Amino acid sequence: MTLNVAIQMDPIERVRIAGDTGFALMLEAQGRGHTLYTYTPDKLSLRDGKVTARIRPVTVRDVEGDHFTAGTEERIDLSTLDVVLLRQDPPFDMAYVTTTHLLERIHPKTLVVNNPTEVRNAPEKILVTHFPELMPQTLITRDKAEIEAFRDEFGEIVMKPLYGHGGATVFKTGKDDPNFGSLYDLFAGIFREPWVVQRFMKEVSEGDKRIILIDGKAAGAVNRVPATGDLRANMVRGGAARPTDLSKRELEICEAIGPTLRERGLLLVGIDVIGGNLTEINVTAPTGVRAIKKLGGPDLAAQLWDVIEAKR
Repeated sequence: MTLNVAIQMDPIERVRIAGDTGFALMLEAQGRGHTLYTYTPDKLSLRDGKVTARIRPVTVRDVEGDHFTAGTEERIDLSTLDVVLLRQDPPFDMAYVTTTHLLERIHPKTLVVNNPTEVRNAPEKILVTHFPELMPQTLITRDKAEIEAFRDEFGEIVMKPLYGHGGATVFKTGKDDPNFGSLYDLFAGIFREPWVVQRFMKEVSEGDKRIILIDGKAAGAVNRVPATGDLRANMVRGGAARPTDLSKRELEICEAIGPTLRERGLLLVGIDVIGGNLTEINVTAPTGVRAIKKLGGPDLAAQLWDVIEAKR
């Protein structure tokens, strides 16, 4: 089987290949003989019901600083391709949402991974709230009084933007924090959306585990340990990747959410678990595949392509 595969992504010139899951998927696809194309979201168009993009054929290699060769850009009807990988990074803003409206016009005739309708309907910090029994206590609001009441109840809390990503603008505050009012005013001026407010879990110092699920099944994991003096375990924020196994509780979490992910056509998902508590379900451009393999774990790129090929 030879597939024509387009990857909707940020500019390939800027990809940091050592940790990029999308690049790992491209390497695996090319190794299987599939033909690769890339385009950035601004190259998408919809005219008279037809979705097109200006795409470039590419070949890739695992060489930092010399990781791709691109051909001449051409305009193509995306419905003539076999697969589109939706891999541009958040922010999950209206520009991102608009691409899902366009891509759902070609799915599932052209298999879009992940299902663009469900990516739009399942933001990572909202989809997770369908499973409150698996989560730490969580509040979604921008109402200051509600946040203060939540803080009074639990003492230390963590606040983060509802549509944030990569650990940006995440902060911890407590009952007697004199900076809370200023932080609230600052964030109220920056973000129009509500925030996610969660009970602080001291277990984060031991790691924030990223677990990858493929077609609703636990496939591999990496433990991300925060840098000294930082709350955030995201590897782009200095978190250190460590090998890990899944606990009984973590397997139970995966089994609980797996049917929902399969039903929604979310083939590649990365969940975050701290101290046995599910905090996020990442469906836009989940990462961790390269780190897991580098630490001696399974080749998840190969597992995903097995699933994609079976669906084609």
